[in-house]
Amino acid sequence: MTVITKSIKIQSEGENDIIDLTDKISAKIKESQISSGIVTVFVTGSTGALTTIEYEPGLLKDFPDMLSRIAPNDLNYEHEQMWHDGNGRSHVKASLIGPSLTIPFNDENLLLGTWQQIVFVELDTRRRERNIILQVIGN
Repeated sequence: MTVITKSIKIQSEGENDIIDLTDKISAKIKESQISSGIVTVFVTGSTGALTTIEYEPGLLKDFPDMLSRIAPNDLNYEHEQMWHDGNGRSHVKASLIGPSLTIPFNDENLLLGTWQQIVFVELDTRRRERNIILQVIGN
């Protein structure tokens, strides 16, 4: 079994920016020369998240709308009272979605559904440079 660690740098546009990482992750798997296994994808930072979604305009609007119903902008967040940085809701949303995914691959191809893409969701209130860590594990 081989483990190879890679990274992807991305620049977000701020809160609710959803970035499709599928092609970048596929390229890193091919670079690794591991044919079958799993890739764990992890975002560093506490206000970014990773998930899968059908990357299409309707869901790109529906997903942030759903998050704003769960953690609205106008609630009192204790994090905001402590730090006064305006992103209490960002931390709540990120913890609900989560910072990592594990995806199987075979013959260097991600085993995703037809309409399933791997995405990064920016939940912080400002533009951010993000570091996405990949651990490619397999044979």
